[in-house]
Amino acid sequence: MGPLSAQVEGVLFFSQVSLFWNSITITRSCLYLYATMGRIMGIDFGLKRTGISVTDPNQIIVQGLETQETATVLDFIISYASREPLDEIVVGYPFVEGAWGDKRFKEKLDGFITNLKKTFISIPVSLHDERNTSVHAREIISQSGFKKSKREDKRLLDKTSAILILQEYLGHI
Repeated sequence: MGPLSAQVEGVLFFSQVSLFWNSITITRSCLYLYATMGRIMGIDFGLKRTGISVTDPNQIIVQGLETQETATVLDFIISYASREPLDEIVVGYPFVEGAWGDKRFKEKLDGFITNLKKTFISIPVSLHDERNTSVHAREIISQSGFKKSKREDKRLLDKTSAILILQEYLGHI
């Protein structure tokens, strides 16, 4: 039987380990394969559209991925997770004191979060305060130099909001 091989992504790390036992030093050289990290996904949930952002595999850089119709967003995330490993999903959640303005939105958002947790049992789903991300996203887009038609694109606003949610969660801003 020949050697087994598989396609593995990761970082190869060489280490020499010295063990001391009964006045004897034993030195071993070891190769370790550390798997690369998965991405972290940020989500700006909306009743009509949902913005999605992701980190790079090293979880340093955040980029806008997509804006999906909310009705199909879970299928999109499942498809994406089958191609790219995910370490965590961060959902923007408007933590408000007192009464919610739109109870229907809260019900839909809570249902979406429940479905995410049921679908991705082994991936943590975290909530991050998203208050004012749409306002900040509008400011960024207005200063971007895009033409007016692009600045008014709500899909861009949702994706930019998802970027801000994930950047804030990671402590980038």
